[in-house]
Amino acid sequence: MCGIFGVVGASQNAAQLVLAGLKKLEYRGYDSWGITVKQNNKLVRERHVGKIGSAQTKLPASNIGLGHTRWATHGGVTVGNAHPHLDCTETLCLVHNGIVENFLELKQKLSGHCFQSETDTEVALHLFEECGLLKGFKQIVGMNAFILLDSAKNQLLTVKNGSPLIIGLGKNKNYISSDVWALLDHTNQIIFLEDNQIAQITGKQVKLFSVKSNKAIKPKVVTLDWKAEQSRLGKFHHYMEKEIFDQPKIITNLASQDFGAIKKLIKPNRKTYFLGCGTAYYAALFAEYYFRLNGFEAEAIMASEYQKILKLVKPDQLLIVLSQSGETIDIINSVKELTKKKIPIVALTNVLGSSLYRLADYKILLGAGQEVAVASTKAFTAKLAIILNLLGLDSGLIKAAAALSLDRKKIRTLSQTIKDCDHIFVIGRGISYPIALEAALKIKEVSYIHAEAYAAGELKHGPIALIDKGTPAIVLAPNDETLTDMISSAYEIKARGGLIIGISPQDNPVFDIHLQVPDLKQATAIPMTVIAQLLAYDLAIARGLNPDKPRNLAKSVTVK
Repeated sequence: MCGIFGVVGASQNAAQLVLAGLKKLEYRGYDSWGITVKQNNKLVRERHVGKIGSAQTKLPASNIGLGHTRWATHGGVTVGNAHPHLDCTETLCLVHNGIVENFLELKQKLSGHCFQSETDTEVALHLFEECGLLKGFKQIVGMNAFILLDSAKNQLLTVKNGSPLIIGLGKNKNYISSDVWALLDHTNQIIFLEDNQIAQITGKQVKLFSVKSNKAIKPKVVTLDWKAEQSRLGKFHHYMEKEIFDQPKIITNLASQDFGAIKKLIKPNRKTYFLGCGTAYYAALFAEYYFRLNGFEAEAIMASEYQKILKLVKPDQLLIVLSQSGETIDIINSVKELTKKKIPIVALTNVLGSSLYRLADYKILLGAGQEVAVASTKAFTAKLAIILNLLGLDSGLIKAAAALSLDRKKIRTLSQTIKDCDHIFVIGRGISYPIALEAALKIKEVSYIHAEAYAAGELKHGPIALIDKGTPAIVLAPNDETLTDMISSAYEIKARGGLIIGISPQDNPVFDIHLQVPDLKQATAIPMTVIAQLLAYDLAIARGLNPDKPRNLAKSVTVK
């Protein structure tokens, strides 16, 4: 979840390059940040608590540097716990993404070392100081990525298991990053480091070795055909806002794609599992409803709970995995286990060359571009568009869904009305239930208002006890077979004092506030989602919060 960026061979501007790289990775962790460079054979370091923002660095000129943005796991958010960490001789420094699960056991064995932080990272550093990176890494339990700056040899050493690391090849300089987006301004020549590989990086070359055999490995260089299209705000105030308004173009592009090879894998008598985490799981749940409503056997699974299907998975079934980053640790762990079942795997991911992309037999790229805001928006609707397309839904409907014409002023006014509420309810039925879950998640993520989603029919079985006078209830009421029942549920809430916010193609007397969406049959889910995203965004602004960087969250969850 942390952001890592390093460079070696730079023309004395390593600190500036690292700082720029960290700013592009800050969505991966922003509790604290730090940079180390080499000056006159000594390591010079600066560390800070909080977000990078528009920070500058006064570190000296150097041709090698290493930096880190932290999402805290072990130890509080303090300067002392911020990375990089220095060894006892101050000739090695380490940054780390992951968790050293046996750090206490290792720490007890490390006598004579001076520990200056509460982190598991510093334990790993002193272990490497004592016995070297290779021997030390073999003693560590857990999913981790380590980068060690060796000032004596003017090189970066890196090794990983689970957490992503990407090497960028330049002219007389080379880079390392936890995310490919930070490399695109510098190079399109990429090496995706695999698990249990050690890389030795200097300005002139990159050498790879096997952790298990210590034998040299020939690097596999990938040429990305992407442009360095780093997301920029333009006229927008926040990336979340910009990314919401990126959606029409993305969905229209996806509507024109065929996905023919993937469609041939999908058959009514072949069970399809959909796997995801968080927002991607709600897209998976949408897929389950959509497939079943159209006569296809399907089941959505939380990646962290994949064990419940492990003994049921068969080679004649199909697994479709959804992940924006393609690096979520629960996704990668579950897919690695499920590949042993010989089931065909389709990846829906936004990142070419990501771990999921490389593990899958078939790949579909979301084509959403870089998503900077932590709360996913355009990647979610891209997944919905692909799912709708997979069963041959008329692409004209998806294109119509992309032509969103929403009453932004009305949504913003609504956010001012309900911004001080303690609770918000969101209800849906059938294919709208996963959209209700996603709407509640977005509100929670960026506004910190407690929002809960329910299948509307379950209200009377307990949750309706929580409705009080003025409690906002968002009612998702598409023009489908659920409409009559949704309106009945809305009346039940209103009878108990609830404020009814109807998201529907048509108004109804039960709605206190009506937010209109076009009637697009099952694709109505897309504009309903966008309204929920805008409401969450406007609630965050109304409450004086930064919607791009919600507290306690990071973009890519690469730790358990």
